[in-house]
Amino acid sequence: MIAYRATLDVPRELVQFTAKLLWAERCRRGTPKGSRALTCFWEAVLGLRWFRDRASPEALARDHGISRATAYRYRDEVIAVLAEQAPDLHQALERARDDGLAHVILDGKIIPCDRCKEPVVSVKGQVIDLWYSGKAHTHGGNIQAVLAPDGFPLWVSEVEPGSVHDLTAARAHAFPALYPAAAAGLPTLADPGYDGAGTGILIPVKQPPGGQELDVNTRTRNAIQRSLRCLGERGFALLNQRWRTLQHITASPSKISDITRAALVLTHFEHGYIT
Repeated sequence: MIAYRATLDVPRELVQFTAKLLWAERCRRGTPKGSRALTCFWEAVLGLRWFRDRASPEALARDHGISRATAYRYRDEVIAVLAEQAPDLHQALERARDDGLAHVILDGKIIPCDRCKEPVVSVKGQVIDLWYSGKAHTHGGNIQAVLAPDGFPLWVSEVEPGSVHDLTAARAHAFPALYPAAAAGLPTLADPGYDGAGTGILIPVKQPPGGQELDVNTRTRNAIQRSLRCLGERGFALLNQRWRTLQHITASPSKISDITRAALVLTHFEHGYIT
């Protein structure tokens, strides 16, 4: 076996932030001092290695001198304490209004994951695989996100199975807060996949049937709206390119919600959105 040195490319302040959350959780549980295999700092390092490098729990256990079961437990603790810090949608929209944002952007993403087949009957009466996304051609979970005009992610939703359409997922998790925000002067831009979303959710006007062309004013409006909405693509890129574990999650799909929320909190801290 050959030993070598490695560098975790995250700010030390981020490790300390995570360690403080872990310390608060240990205090809440009444964990005796010195009873854990790792200090809060090194438990935070373990968790951030998993987020950043997709390091396997087996490798984390080996490198930190702990059992594989302990590595899994520590990883899950890091996910949980970070996810608890994520804002809900009402808080995110209230801050967006306070910051003077002109609009927000709604977008959806399939987070790939490992999953055995789970057959269900669709609304059309067909047997489908619950966690398989025909749009992304992979198993995964559907996550909705609300983003700032520059694409910075403000909020992420609970996970829905990959077979669930973006519009259906947004109706369950996003629209109940986005509608009042739009009425208060903070509209939402979305892509044509959200057709039928309702008042306050602005999407491009579709091409009329029969080969007719849209009038110049409508075409101009569509072009402006698309140029603004496309910046929302940056949001998920910030999350899954920085925190590579989101590129393919090997944990249970039910954990996608907490993992994505935890990645959101890490992104917020690195960009100074929280301290």
